Amino acid sequence: MYTRFKKLFTIKGYSLFVICLLLIGIGSSITNPYLPLYLTEDFGMSTGAFGIFMAVILLSGVIVNSLIAKHSDRGVDRKWIIIVATISSALGFASYLVFHNFFILLIVVCLFNAFGAPAIPQIYASAQESANASNSDDNTFAMSTLRSLISLGFLIGPLGGTVILGSLGYKGLFLGTAAIFLITASLVYLFLQRQKAVQKNTKKKKSSDTYSLKSKEINQPLIAFIFLFVVNTISMIITPLFIVNELQGTHMDVGLVVSICAGLEIPIMLVLGALGKKISNHSLMIYGCLIAVIYYTILSVSTHTWQLIAAQLLQATFVAIIMGNGLSYFNDLLPNSPGITTTIYMNGATIGRLIGSLGGGFIAQFVGYRNVFWVCLVLVIFSFFILWRVRQLGKPTGVTSEVDA
Repeated sequence: MYTRFKKLFTIKGYSLFVICLLLIGIGSSITNPYLPLYLTEDFGMSTGAFGIFMAVILLSGVIVNSLIAKHSDRGVDRKWIIIVATISSALGFASYLVFHNFFILLIVVCLFNAFGAPAIPQIYASAQESANASNSDDNTFAMSTLRSLISLGFLIGPLGGTVILGSLGYKGLFLGTAAIFLITASLVYLFLQRQKAVQKNTKKKKSSDTYSLKSKEINQPLIAFIFLFVVNTISMIITPLFIVNELQGTHMDVGLVVSICAGLEIPIMLVLGALGKKISNHSLMIYGCLIAVIYYTILSVSTHTWQLIAAQLLQATFVAIIMGNGLSYFNDLLPNSPGITTTIYMNGATIGRLIGSLGGGFIAQFVGYRNVFWVCLVLVIFSFFILWRVRQLGKPTGVTSEVDA
């Protein structure tokens, strides 16, 4: 394993990608846990207004991501896309301290967040191109490792955010986050060199680049991934409420469940990435659905908190697969368009999280916390059959740059 890790750094620019994604993960997670508190308590938004605020911001990012993805694989320098995106993110976080009117803040943050959204998918795309240029035969492991750094950042960030908030308040929190994104932009400006896209199987390029997002081999897996992210988001929201209100658990039990799952995700993600040479990413997606079926069945019939705590190995494996290997799965489907594949994946994740955030509480209000997990179980089974059907359709070998992401 050590040798494989060491070999990853022979990929041109890989060290820079590692640092940038870790910084972005830390920067985002420093503020995210406290943003709802700031906007509802200090800024004065209602919870309903906050939900609308976040929904509009997330959708703006999806739209700009899609527009940029259509052009990013046509020779546009990703370096400048990433720089503009990270600077926009910095300005977006700083805007919370400048504007104190709801509609003005919504417009400004929406604009900056929209142009900041391409940062992560374009870094992934640049890393994929570098791996192709370096003739790496371990792309799945390389991408899974990079994806795990976002998760690592989300483990480190909240602790740093607590320290900053306690000593410098919200001003320090937002300015600190903005500084992290500006540092990332500076690193990209100084050290990232333009990388020409390297196409594998160039002799077959003309015949194989015939797929579009309208093809079933592309849009059906995307639908499945959206549902899987919906399920994961609903679980994140409802599980703590279920533990406290249904199982009569404590806040310490909630902390254990969340911490154990988060702590297991990263090593599992790395192990699954390392298995990329032996197990196809499509097979891993199907296994992930089966694992999720078992997990949500356990949650649906559980009567004690220890059962949920023990089941976190299953949840962590499921999350590691869809987050770690999911990106490589779409890269396998569309090997000639890294900008489009990463955008499809990130947009699917964003839409899934948005639907899950809005729908989780609504479903729980009408059917109860426990029955929410039966709904999740149905969605996972639905995703399983979609992915199984795609497997029967066959796997595409390329994609045209005309794909509408």
